[in-house]
Amino acid sequence: MTENAQQQPTAPITELPTQYTPAEVEGTLYERWVEKGYFTADAKSDKPPYTIVIPPPNVTGSLHLGHAFQHTLMDALTRRKRMQGYEALWLPGMDHAGIATQNKVEQQLAEEGKSRHDLGREEFVERVWQWKEEYGGRILGQMRRLGDGVDWSRERFTMDEGLSKAVLTIFKRLYEDELIYRAERIINWCPRCLTAISDIEVEYQEDAGELVSIRYGEGEDSLVVATTRAETMLGDTAVAVHPDDERYQHLIGKQIKLPLTDRTIPVVADTHVDPAFGTGAVKVTPAHDPNDFEIGRRHDLPSLTIMDEHGVITVHGPFLGLDRFEARSTVVGALKEQGRIVAEKRPYMHSVGHCSRCKTTVEPRLSMQWWVKVGPLAKAAGDAVRDGRVKIHPEDMSKRYFDWVDNMHDWCISRQLWWGHRIPIWYGPNGEVVCVGPDEEPPTGEGWTQDSDVLDTWFSSGLWPFSTLGWPEQTEDLRKFYPTDVLLTGHDIIFFWVARMMMFGLYAMDGQVPFHTIALTGLVRDEFGKKMSKSNPNAVDPLVWMDAYGSDAVRFTLANGANPGADVPIGEDWVKASRNFTNKIWNATRFALMNGATVEGPLPDASEMSATDRWILSRLNTTVAQVDAYYDDYQFAKLADALYHFAWDEVFDWYVELSKTTFFAGGEQARVSGRVLGEVLDVTLRLLHPVIPFVTDALWTTLTGGESLVIGEWPADSGFRDKDAELEIELVQRVVTEVRRFRKDQGLKDGQKVPARLELDGTALAPHEAAIRQLLRLQPEGEGFAATATLPVAGATVALDLSGTIDVAAERKRLAKDLAAAEKEKAQANAKLGNEAFLAKAPDNVVDKIRGRLAKADEDIARIQVQLDGLPQQ
Repeated sequence: MTENAQQQPTAPITELPTQYTPAEVEGTLYERWVEKGYFTADAKSDKPPYTIVIPPPNVTGSLHLGHAFQHTLMDALTRRKRMQGYEALWLPGMDHAGIATQNKVEQQLAEEGKSRHDLGREEFVERVWQWKEEYGGRILGQMRRLGDGVDWSRERFTMDEGLSKAVLTIFKRLYEDELIYRAERIINWCPRCLTAISDIEVEYQEDAGELVSIRYGEGEDSLVVATTRAETMLGDTAVAVHPDDERYQHLIGKQIKLPLTDRTIPVVADTHVDPAFGTGAVKVTPAHDPNDFEIGRRHDLPSLTIMDEHGVITVHGPFLGLDRFEARSTVVGALKEQGRIVAEKRPYMHSVGHCSRCKTTVEPRLSMQWWVKVGPLAKAAGDAVRDGRVKIHPEDMSKRYFDWVDNMHDWCISRQLWWGHRIPIWYGPNGEVVCVGPDEEPPTGEGWTQDSDVLDTWFSSGLWPFSTLGWPEQTEDLRKFYPTDVLLTGHDIIFFWVARMMMFGLYAMDGQVPFHTIALTGLVRDEFGKKMSKSNPNAVDPLVWMDAYGSDAVRFTLANGANPGADVPIGEDWVKASRNFTNKIWNATRFALMNGATVEGPLPDASEMSATDRWILSRLNTTVAQVDAYYDDYQFAKLADALYHFAWDEVFDWYVELSKTTFFAGGEQARVSGRVLGEVLDVTLRLLHPVIPFVTDALWTTLTGGESLVIGEWPADSGFRDKDAELEIELVQRVVTEVRRFRKDQGLKDGQKVPARLELDGTALAPHEAAIRQLLRLQPEGEGFAATATLPVAGATVALDLSGTIDVAAERKRLAKDLAAAEKEKAQANAKLGNEAFLAKAPDNVVDKIRGRLAKADEDIARIQVQLDGLPQQ
C-alpha cells in the first residue's frame, strides 16, 4: 500500500473492470473503511454491544499464518454482528513481549559493542521504547492488509499508561489479599536470557544425551542411581527409595558416602519413587530438580545450589568454573577413575526443555521469586465453566481446561529483566517491605530500593479483556463492552493465557466473567499436516500469498479449513482455488449486471416467477438459515463450504446457466428473473462479506449503489420455501448431470453439438427444454435423425444421434470390462458383510467402509448399465 493511497482514500468503485485485480481494490478500500469510521464503536450507542479483544501479538512479531487464521475468524464474527445491528467492538493492541523485545535491543547493542549494563537500566529502557517506536508494531500494518476491521482509535499496548496502572492496581490488591508472595522455589531458568521463564516459554525436544548409572556408597551399603545430568550429583543431599522396597530396607535412615565429595548423605523413604523403574533408587538434588525439591521439603533436606545463573559450577574443587556441560563429561570421567560408573547408555534420547527465545537448554534452578497463590483464583475459573457462565467450544476441550485449572501450581510472575512492568515492591534499610499502588508515592530516604525484577508478560496480558477498556477506572467503555463476548484463540495457550484471564477477570471484576464463550482453534499446518516452522522449508509468509492471490483468497482458504479445535492444513494450491472463487464471483456479477440484474423495486410475486426463480430463492433462504446456525456454533469450515457451494454451484452455475435462455429472450420474464438474480446476488454478497470483505464490498456497492457492505444489513431468512420448485429443478439437474456424464464417457468434447430428441411431455421437465438443450449442447433432431443412444432419466427420455462420433464396439467392450469390475467389487463386499464371524470381530469403521464400497458398486453397476442400454445395437 502506498503512502499516497493511505492519505487519499478513493471513492467506491462504480464500474467493474473485465478482470478482478485484488491489488487495485483492497488497499484503497480498506483505507476508505477506516476513514469513514466504520470500525469505530460508540460507547454511547443504544445498540446491544458485541465485543472481542484481539489476542495481543508481540510487538516484535510479524503476521504469520496463525495470526491470519485467527484474525480472519474474529473479523468474520465482528463484521457479521455489526451487520446484524450490534455495536461491535474489535479492540486491537500489542503485547510488550518482555524477553523477546529485550533480546532484540540487546542484539542491537551488541552490534555496537555494548551491553545493557553499559547503558544502565533507565537509559536501556528508554532505548527499548525508541526501538518500539521505530521497529515495533510491524504486524499492525499487516493486519490492515488482511482486512482486520478493528477499532484503531482504541489500540492498546501492555506498557501504555492505562494498562500499567491496571497492573499496579491488581498487584497491590492481590498482595494485600495474600495472593502474591515471595519465596524460594524451583523455576525454569535460561542461562542465556538470565531470567526465569514460564512453562509456555519452554520448548521440549528429543535430545541425544547420555544415561549413566553411578554407585553411591560401599559394599552392601551401596546402591545405584541413574542420571542424565551427572554434574548435578555435586548438589545431591539424599538418595530416595520407596518405603516398601525390600531391597533397601536396611539402608533407609543410614548415611552413605557421596562420590567426588567429602560429604555423606542420607537414604530417605519417599512414595514418589517408583520401585519398578530403573534400580528403584533416585538421587535427590533439591536445588536443581522440581521433583527433588518436593522430596527435599518433605524430608527437611538442605538445598545446595551448585551453579550460578550462567550455568557455571560454583562448588569448590576440581569442577569449579566449568560450564555445566563441560562439568558433565568431567564428572563422568572422574567417576570412571574411581570405578563408580556401573553402566553408560549413549546416545540416550530423552525430552529436554529449551528456551523458546534463544534455544538454550533450560536449567531447573532454586531461586527467590514472586508467586501468585492460584488456588482460590483457579477454583473460581473452573467453577465459571462448570456452572455454564462461560462455554468452551468445542465442548470436548473443556476436559483439558479442567485438567489445568484443577491442578494448577502457584505461578512464578517475576522475571530478571529490565523491560516490563517493574514489581512495585520497595525494601527498606531495616527489612521493611512496602507494596506501592498506582496512586501512591514510593518510600524515600536512604536505604530504600525497589525490587529489580519485572512481571511476567502473561501477568499484564491476563488483564487484557478489562484493562483495555479502562479498568481500574469505571469508564464508559468498560460499562458498555464488558464482559466481552467471545475469546477466539488457539488451543495451545488455553493453559497459559486463557486460564489467567479467567482468574484475573473474575477476581478484579467482582465475579464477572471476562467473556461468555471460549472458541478454541487448532494450529495452521502445511498441506501434508506438518507443523510450520522457520527452520523448515514449509514456513509460509501470508503476505506473499496476499500479493499473489489477494487477501480474500487467503482468508477464504483459512476459514474453509477452520473446524473447531482441529489443526488447519493449508497449501498454495488451495489459495489458488480460493482466488478462482473470487474471480468467479466477480465475473458472474459482471454477467448479471450486463443482463439486467437489479435490486430496484420489490421482488415480483411468486406467481410471476419461473420454477427456476422460485428454486433459487428457496435455496437462498435455506442457505441463510444454515450460515446463521454455523456462525452461532463457530463452525467456520461448514459455513464457508455452504457459501462456496451455494454461490459457485447453485447461483453462478445452475441458476445463471438455466436462466440464460430467459435473459437472451428478453421480455417480462427476463425482467422478473433479473430482479430475482439481483436479490440473490445482493444476499449472497452480504453472506460472503464477513469472510471475504474486499471483493464483496466492491461488487455490492456497484450492484446496489449502497455506501458499503461493512455497514450493510445482515440478511434474514424470509421464510420463503418452495419444495415443488426445488424438486423440479433437481429433476433438471439429474437429466443434465446424467447426460453430461454419458457424453464424457463416450469421449465427446464439451462443446461438441449432438442431435437429440427430448421426450419430456408429461413431466415437470417440459418447461425447461430450451435450457436443457443449451446446457447439453443438444441440437434439434432434424432430418435423417437416428437415435443411436437412448437414455431414460428422471421420468424422461433423451435420445441421441451419435452416428460417426464413437466406436460402438470399442465402447461396449470398455463398458463391459468396467461392469465386470463393479460386479466383482459388489460380490466381495457382500461376501464380507455376509460373514458373521467377520462382523463380530471387525471394528465399526471397517464395516462401515465395506458398506460404502457396496453402495458405490451398486451405483457404478446402475450407471454402466444405463450407458450400455443407451448404445445402439449391433
